[in-house]
Amino acid sequence: MEPPPSQAAPAFRIAPFRFEVTPPLGHPLCGGMVKPVLAHDDPLEALGYVLLGAGAPIVVCAVDWTGLLNEAHLAWRTALAEAAGTTPERVAVHCVHQHNAPFVCLTAHRETARFPELPPMLDEGFFHTCLDRARSAVTAALGRARPVTHVAHGSAPVAQVASNRRVWRDANGQVILMRGSGCKDPQLRALPEGVIDPNLQTIAFYDGATKVVACHYYATHPMSYYGDGRVTSDFCGLARKQRQREEPGCLHLYFTGCSGNLAAGKYNDGEPATRRLLTQRMHDGMVAAEAALRPAPLQTVSWRTQDILPPNNPDHTLAGVQAQVANPECLLLERQRLAFRLGWLRRQERQIPVRLSALRLNHCSVLHLPGEPFIEYQLRAQQLSPAGPVAVAAYGDGGPWYVPTREEYACGGYEVSVAYCSEQVDAMLTAAMRALLG
Repeated sequence: MEPPPSQAAPAFRIAPFRFEVTPPLGHPLCGGMVKPVLAHDDPLEALGYVLLGAGAPIVVCAVDWTGLLNEAHLAWRTALAEAAGTTPERVAVHCVHQHNAPFVCLTAHRETARFPELPPMLDEGFFHTCLDRARSAVTAALGRARPVTHVAHGSAPVAQVASNRRVWRDANGQVILMRGSGCKDPQLRALPEGVIDPNLQTIAFYDGATKVVACHYYATHPMSYYGDGRVTSDFCGLARKQRQREEPGCLHLYFTGCSGNLAAGKYNDGEPATRRLLTQRMHDGMVAAEAALRPAPLQTVSWRTQDILPPNNPDHTLAGVQAQVANPECLLLERQRLAFRLGWLRRQERQIPVRLSALRLNHCSVLHLPGEPFIEYQLRAQQLSPAGPVAVAAYGDGGPWYVPTREEYACGGYEVSVAYCSEQVDAMLTAAMRALLG
């Protein structure tokens, strides 16, 4: 005999997890392109959840690192999948993209290690320690899984944080100068905010009336200032931590949206007091979005994936980039940066695609994207799903680096100069988003 409805097992369960990923003193930051760790202002964390009851387990994780690229990203997904009893295809891992944090491409690291004059990119021992922590945290969390009965979506604007980096242009639309994360130039700061997504979105899971996990999504580069060797989760991470202190019984996660051409530069002079101000604005946005949450019974959960392998930028060949990385006459920073491009070219050589995924919760969708896409992709994704809201997490597999829109390739600027894919990436990424959100 079946149990009465009140005693039936819950359809879905959730297992929140968290563990520390703070690099030790002396560890490289931002892939060795800035000062290594000199001090710790606040810890870095990896936080996520395992969702059970929709076929094989689904794992979603946010990491307070600059990026995980290529095989390093797959290593994280594989470790989390093994612990959760699922496959890497059902795991999404995203970095928040703070710059005083590790930036990991194992191929690039091994390439630069051949040249003693280049700074190290990471400590592989620390990297594997973090994978061990991931396995342990997920295994422990599964033993504490609790029912998920309801889900909710809320959104609210965030005032004076994000601004477009590519607003200073000539009469032909060519980008003259980028407005970065921190900006002291009064002329650049006076320029319009530009195209952004002003809204922070929150998706929350409930066990009855109890909020168990709250995921926050907002699009901007998450740095106020960096390069001083002081490890920090910066203003987006600090806002999340403030919410965590206020609601210790609910795990709060933060995901950076499509921010390839967004930063806080219009509103950020790079001073410590401004970091505190940006933190409060982000916190206020999270609180406002949570105030709009209206829990509804969680009835349907689905997971979709799409693979793409965008063509490489034809201006850069494997042999040419290899030669530049090895050239002692090139600037050390440029050689270091080109090593990441070499990692992508090696991946292209092996024809290893980039995976996108989407989690559907009733009528809400969470879209998981790779690299640093321009904000237009996030706005486009929202238009592709008229039936319900879409929250976007970017900075998944960081292999492709920046992902401009097709129109912006002709406009130049920093982001285009370091984009690894040709302009064909626009059509491929858009088609994959349409399939995931359809």
